[in-house]
Amino acid sequence: MPSDKLTVRGVSKIYSQDRGQVVLALDHTSLSVQEGEFVSLIGPSGCGKSTLLDLVAGLTTPDSGEILLAGQSIVGQRGKVSYMPQSDVLFPWCNVVDNVIIPLKLQGVPLAEARAEALALLPAFGLEKFAASYPYMLSGGMKQRAAFLRTYLCKKDLMLLDEPFGKLDALTRMQMQGWLLDIWQRFKHSVLFVTHDVDEAILLSDRIFLMSPSPGKILVEIKIPLSRPRHPRMVTEKTFIEIKRELMRWLETGIFAQEEETSWQNKEF
Repeated sequence: MPSDKLTVRGVSKIYSQDRGQVVLALDHTSLSVQEGEFVSLIGPSGCGKSTLLDLVAGLTTPDSGEILLAGQSIVGQRGKVSYMPQSDVLFPWCNVVDNVIIPLKLQGVPLAEARAEALALLPAFGLEKFAASYPYMLSGGMKQRAAFLRTYLCKKDLMLLDEPFGKLDALTRMQMQGWLLDIWQRFKHSVLFVTHDVDEAILLSDRIFLMSPSPGKILVEIKIPLSRPRHPRMVTEKTFIEIKRELMRWLETGIFAQEEETSWQNKEF
């Protein structure tokens, strides 16, 4: 039985605004990510998905609740997980290799050793021809691959990915989804992935957590009963479409009609 790599239990977050007003961003939110599992978080804009990632990454602290990594509290602790934000945040004055080795340099790895390690991984990330290229010379997909390699080189067991493909066109996004599936299958990190794209969440995930509108809380946990390895063509299959139909119902209404309520763990597609 896989163990939980990440446990978020009863987390709430309040932000203060001008004139003493406060905003409840997250309200007693709980979820988990198991060892080697790919979990997606989906919900309407402003529901607190990115806030939750910031809390797990230690960039801010919750007002209540706990966040555990392998059973140990990481509240307010940075550097415990790998975090890829929405923007690629590549330094324009550095080529691909020098951009991706930044985490290794921060860990004190000698420059020559860091570059050798990055160069050895470039083929797996589809970047072997772009080692000396600068960000302005790369397509959107190539920038995201470089950003993902840099995140990977943080060498943490849990990766947080905040809408990494959100700014890509539809074709490039589909290609990147297929690429990410291949990379995840190879390295099997635990992943918490934020997306607005229902198809993307179903295609990539072992489980999906749906969040309510603000203040964000978990509406439902959905297990995705699709076999692996997966490929982008699966979005046209019957089982995929049935899962999407139920997901869309949750997103549109927030609840199943009482007479249609069922257990996803036992549901056959």
